[in-house]
Amino acid sequence: MIDLHYWPTPNGHKITMLLEEAGLEYRIVPVNIGAGEQFRPEFLAIAPNNRMPAIVDHAPADGAGPLALFESGAILLYLAEKTGKFLPADLRGREMVLQWLFWQMGGLGPMAGQNHHFSNYAPEKIPYAIDRYVRETNRLYGVLDRRLHGRDYIADSYSIADMAAYPWIVPHERQGQNLDDFPALKAWFNRIAERPGTVRAYARGEGVNPGPTVNENSRAILFGQTAASVKPA
Repeated sequence: MIDLHYWPTPNGHKITMLLEEAGLEYRIVPVNIGAGEQFRPEFLAIAPNNRMPAIVDHAPADGAGPLALFESGAILLYLAEKTGKFLPADLRGREMVLQWLFWQMGGLGPMAGQNHHFSNYAPEKIPYAIDRYVRETNRLYGVLDRRLHGRDYIADSYSIADMAAYPWIVPHERQGQNLDDFPALKAWFNRIAERPGTVRAYARGEGVNPGPTVNENSRAILFGQTAASVKPA
């Protein structure tokens, strides 16, 4: 059994997509980030960066007791290795998937996240910041679109690279992007959206939190964090 500490955000959806595709038994432990539950001591014990998702695998391969992991990319890699699925075994195929996984972790996710913040959530509209991140998101969409020309998936077969990127494309309209400008990316996006594992994963998210995470009450919690937020009591 795997405990998934989760809230339905792009990074959370990555993990439910893989768990559903792989057919692993798991239990969702909601972490309401809008209510500050990511700062609870019991969560910080497994996710010191106070960010979800995190998992606890109660049956790791070494048999040495429960194993906790944080960071969505590390979790995807761990679960792919645990199941032997969605990560090629050959050297070149594996490294191709890992390159695009890290591309998402270091580029698409952070840049789209800043895009969301300055375009939708910042109390003051700063034109330079909005333009900077909308343009960089656009560039990254172009990189992915170019990669997908002539391919069904990022690394030819469906992999954790696709699962990492897809949830960050779902809110493309809020990022100021038009998928019609990226035909190969759009075809890939629709292909993944129709997968039964994707449908199940997003349905689980709706069951956990059907409403928006960011509201007037949660803004200070989500956007006002400092080192004091994670200091021991």
